[in-house]
Amino acid sequence: MKAEDAKKIISTAIDREVEAYTFYRGIADKVKDANLKKLFADLAGEEKTHREFLQGMLTKDVSKMKFDPSHDYKIADALPSPPLTADLKPIDGLVIAIRKELEAMQMYSQLAGLAEDTETKLLFSQLANMERGHKARLEDIYTNMAFPESW
Repeated sequence: MKAEDAKKIISTAIDREVEAYTFYRGIADKVKDANLKKLFADLAGEEKTHREFLQGMLTKDVSKMKFDPSHDYKIADALPSPPLTADLKPIDGLVIAIRKELEAMQMYSQLAGLAEDTETKLLFSQLANMERGHKARLEDIYTNMAFPESW
């Protein structure tokens, strides 16, 4: 992979992290429940950390990142997504957030699987695991909101 292509992939990942941060920060600012406010503020903070991590990758020699050039990275496959806004119903916002975390997890997992050097594989695997954790947290909340038990 050319250094220019690696930078483009990382820049796309940064854009997605910024989009997620903005969404979570907006929800945290609007929601009244203290637990949900904390959850979304925490998620926003983690997305900010991901962005900073990826920006740090851009300062390194990305030509050292080795990927198998014969694969389709499918980076653009998920690009036309609905915009994340804080003006959604909470349940709809959770659905979008879960889908966004799934997309990020899949993108990072795919990049880890295609990496040919241990350091790059580890970096993208760690990002995938972080996104997996976000998805699980959001799914727990969704399940409690969408399927409340009635006694």
